[in-house]
Amino acid sequence: MIDTAHLYRTYAHVKESIRGYSGEVLIASKTHAADAAGARKHVETALREMGIERLDVLLLHGGRVGGPFTERAEVFEELCRMREEGIARTIGISSHLISVIREAAGNPDIDVIHPLVNRTGMGILDGSAREMADAVALAASAGKGVYAMKALAGGNLISSARESISWVMALEGVHSLALGMLSEAEIKANVELAGSGSAPDKVWEKLEKGTRRLIIMRKFCSGCGACLEVCKDGALSMVEGAASVDRSACVLCGYCGAACPDFIIRVA
Repeated sequence: MIDTAHLYRTYAHVKESIRGYSGEVLIASKTHAADAAGARKHVETALREMGIERLDVLLLHGGRVGGPFTERAEVFEELCRMREEGIARTIGISSHLISVIREAAGNPDIDVIHPLVNRTGMGILDGSAREMADAVALAASAGKGVYAMKALAGGNLISSARESISWVMALEGVHSLALGMLSEAEIKANVELAGSGSAPDKVWEKLEKGTRRLIIMRKFCSGCGACLEVCKDGALSMVEGAASVDRSACVLCGYCGAACPDFIIRVA
């Protein structure tokens, strides 16, 4: 299963990765469009650029949207139409909010949910990790497919990767999880961990002690300044309306990542 989105601009990479592959591939994508026409255009772009005929999962890219089924009702109706047309096998929503996951659990048109959940609750906007876990279990019991995101909180939990990944995989109702990976070693270690529940200590100790750096996805920064308020080391500043980091001053505490309402600051 490959998780992507219109925002990620990775369709060309996905197309190359599945070229010549004979095994089963499930592709999930998301649209952040504000209207039906935009959503359809996003899906048409996805199909064209990946060279496929349909998406296995099509999500409303909810993120921090508090009321996606009302605020983006037009978009969700278009997703339902595209499922009827067969260009999306299943539809659903991604969200960082417990309230949205609970609402999705009771929505008969939702097939799949993609919730933010990790053992510390980092990035969850309206409650705790335990509360999100309960919402996930509720959705799964209602027959929704669940694949989790942010098990490592955007890289902030890399030093406890095994514990953090295992915690999410053990949650009631979690069927799968999407993990960002930066190397072949990480891919192999994660596959082994997911498959057998364990992996060689020597491999993981190296991965968990790997060099990390603060990454700010500046093009998605809203310029709210919340990260600057929590940085006690003076490592962050606003440059041309977006947060910027002075790596020589950054101690990788990760507090800015937890404070960022847009979840665009990662330690990786």
